[in-house]
Amino acid sequence: MRIEQQAAFVLHARAYRETSLLLECLTREHGRLGVVARGVRGERARLRRAQLEPFQPLAMDLLLRGEMATLTAVEATGNTLRLTGDVSLAGLYLNELVVRLTERQDPSTALFDAYARTLQRLAAGASLGWSLRRFERDLLAANGYALQLGHDADSGEPLSPEGSYRYRVEQGAVACAAGHPGALRGADLLALDRDVMPDNVGLKALRDMMREVIRFHLGGAELRAWRVLSMAVSRRQEPER
Repeated sequence: MRIEQQAAFVLHARAYRETSLLLECLTREHGRLGVVARGVRGERARLRRAQLEPFQPLAMDLLLRGEMATLTAVEATGNTLRLTGDVSLAGLYLNELVVRLTERQDPSTALFDAYARTLQRLAAGASLGWSLRRFERDLLAANGYALQLGHDADSGEPLSPEGSYRYRVEQGAVACAAGHPGALRGADLLALDRDVMPDNVGLKALRDMMREVIRFHLGGAELRAWRVLSMAVSRRQEPER
């Protein structure tokens, strides 16, 4: 099947044979695709490796056969997004999330649009933590695992902003004592539900909750990006010598 001018982002690339690349791409109409980019590392390549950098909005022409597609043409479709430092690490986290939590050829325009919006937010200097929490929420919803954030899963009553809750992945938010390990404020769960950024305490609590949720959907596995981000934070906090 020929696919023309497909909106896409490169999520990951690795060398293949002497002059080619194997790509993981997120496309708007066909979901995540494995793509062979032939000859792009050669000196006389018609398509250049630089055209296939992560975080850049692209239009791809592809020939899809079975599980893999072959890249036949590519062009940039928007401004180059400059992600550096912690913002670049956040972008790599997005990419790992998509690769690990989606199936190939399972299209979701909602996911593609959420990914594109998040890159724009990161490039514009928006809060890293809040941008990532919003994307995690939207990715889970696109995969059919939408978070249940508005009501107590036991009683069915609306969450109280002043209440304390524990989030159970297969059930939702349930009331708990304020000192319970992993307790979240109702106000923070409602903030994520209503797309209103909470304070720093809330952002940290939501980060910890989302890691538990994502770990559950990974079958207990960890993301490499979590370790990388933690190491980056630790280095910044080390005292000067």
